[in-house]
Amino acid sequence: MLERALTGSSRYYKLLGALLVLMGLGFAAYLTQYNRGLTITGMGRDISWGIYIAQFTFLVGVAASAVMVVLPYYVHNVKVFGRITILGEFLAIAAVSMCLLFIVVDLGKPMRVLNVLLYPTPNSILFWDMIVLNGYLLLNVLIGWNVLEAERKGTHYPNWVKPLIYISIPWAVSIHTVTAFLYAGLPGRHYWLTAIMAARFLASAFCSGPALLIMLAYLVKKYSKFDPGKEAIDKLTTIMTYAMIISVFFVGLEFFTAFYSNIPGHMHSLVYLFVGIDGHHNLVPFMWLFAILAVAGLALLFHPNLRKNEKILLTAAGCVFLSMWLEKGLGLIVAGFIPNPFDQVREYVPTIPEIMIALGVWATGFFVLTVLYKIAISVKEEVAP
Repeated sequence: MLERALTGSSRYYKLLGALLVLMGLGFAAYLTQYNRGLTITGMGRDISWGIYIAQFTFLVGVAASAVMVVLPYYVHNVKVFGRITILGEFLAIAAVSMCLLFIVVDLGKPMRVLNVLLYPTPNSILFWDMIVLNGYLLLNVLIGWNVLEAERKGTHYPNWVKPLIYISIPWAVSIHTVTAFLYAGLPGRHYWLTAIMAARFLASAFCSGPALLIMLAYLVKKYSKFDPGKEAIDKLTTIMTYAMIISVFFVGLEFFTAFYSNIPGHMHSLVYLFVGIDGHHNLVPFMWLFAILAVAGLALLFHPNLRKNEKILLTAAGCVFLSMWLEKGLGLIVAGFIPNPFDQVREYVPTIPEIMIALGVWATGFFVLTVLYKIAISVKEEVAP
């Protein structure tokens, strides 16, 4: 089926060309980082995780959200998800690919990845994060490709794929749970030291992932002959709505715990994010934008009849996706380092090369996604009655 990715419209080639340009610029910036080290980034002694790990954390959630279409379709036999499930699985492949690339660029030297393989340490959460991420990538490749190939041939997928589907469901939950444990297991970081960190991660994943999938489904419908199905999108919208409510509720719980207990260590990070500390307030506008977008998204989604309007739904999905990106892909990681152990604030500002590398990784992920969607849509159009 790979040959289907080599043919397409001029719009398809222009999109791939634009993504290749961004990938090239990101790779050029990465070569500078490779030669000069992480000194070209805005990270330092006080804030050692920046935009790379923040994007990694957010994208793990996008990858895990594929379970929201896999579970209803394969386990509960919800037929309406049949047309959109492959889009979710291929989105997971692209998202995990970006996660792994962000880890590589954050390590500085890619050879350091070999340390995890040559000197495995099962008592390290990072070791298990490597296991679950690579395992999830392999599962989605095997499941998605074989199911699509069987559909193209007009047959049922091989029997050995079924156990992999069942395994992939708890595995999807595990990738974001293990990622949450990376933060919740650090006793010196009060903002991350919360028992509901994994629950927060999963709730945000199950609204941001479906939000992106809904927007992609409408793009697919607009620029191809394949229609993912309105009923599937409606059900996915319902999932996104409830997950968003829970996600916002969990953020509210963090505020209550921090300020009602009046423990300074738990309060400082939230104060920095939403008000600023001692004149340091770089993230304040972004976090208030998160709050505004979250409320706006929920307001648009709350009434079932309102969200049936395509333009309103796409606006709401955009609000949900961007708000969750601001909360988890921007504020969560940096705020965990503020203030430092000396009760001082050292702010983090990503450098231009750092941003270019991040954009290059995003472009790589969307390049993979575009090629996979081209193959999937071609097969769907071929077998359509």
